[in-house]
Order: sequence, then structure tokens, then C-alpha cells
Amino acid sequence: MRHNKKINHLGRTASHRSAMLSNMATSLIMHKRITTTVAKAKALKKFVEPLITKCKQDTTNSRRVVFSYLQNKFAVTELFKEVSVKVADRPGGYTRIIKTGKRMSDAAEMCFIELVDFDENMAKQPVAKKTRTRRSKKAVEAAPVETPAAE
Repeated sequence: MRHNKKINHLGRTASHRSAMLSNMATSLIMHKRITTTVAKAKALKKFVEPLITKCKQDTTNSRRVVFSYLQNKFAVTELFKEVSVKVADRPGGYTRIIKTGKRMSDAAEMCFIELVDFDENMAKQPVAKKTRTRRSKKAVEAAPVETPAAE
């Protein structure tokens, strides 16, 4: 039975897993999208979303807490300068996982994990709809027909 076993250990020791998640989170923050396996992406989502929530308050303490997880000052700066501005009004759900199929070598399920507000392709832009008109006999009959004037 799996009672109280919520964490996926990913076949690694605790120190290896925390280092891997820290490196993946840094890559995600710097590049806005990375390709990985579905299991790692789900673990990364649980790791990085609380950090993004923490970056909404730009205080010295929150910077120190985020740095203790990431160990990369460039990623921390990027997170607090660019990412926090875009996610300021979002209540959660900062990442998106898009499955891409199986890897050729070992058939592992692969996916993208990306920051939601930084994807230009998925951004909600107003699409101009074409107004379609229907032709009917009434519309054709109502139109005035020009007849040549007889002189």
C-alpha cells in the first residue's frame, strides 16, 4: 500500500534529487521552456510553483529563501525581475506540461514544461472573426436594378 508516499523519488537519493530539481528549475526560469520526462516534469512543477509564488513579494527574506533552493543568483534575479511581473495577478498554475510522445531509445514519456505567461504561441490574442453574410432572394430583389434610359 502507498499510504503517505506522495513524493516521487525518481530513482535517486535525496541529495541527487534536490540538486537535479534545482538545476531543472534554474533552466526552466532562464529558458522559459525545457524538454524532459513526464515524471520529472511533475516533480519539477511541485518544486518550482511555490518558488514562483514566493517571488511575488520582493523582500530580502523571500530572495534568500528562493536562493536557498536554486543556488543561482542569475536565476533568482530573473525570477524576481521578469517572471514575478508577469505572474503578479495569476493565483497559481504558473507552469504547463505538454506531452510530446515517447522517447526513441527507452520509450519514456516525454513532454515540455513551460512557464504559462511566456508562451507566445498559446497566448490569448483576440482573433478577428469574419462576418459572414447569407445571400437570399429577398436581398437580391430589394436591390435597385439599373435600367438603361430610353431616349
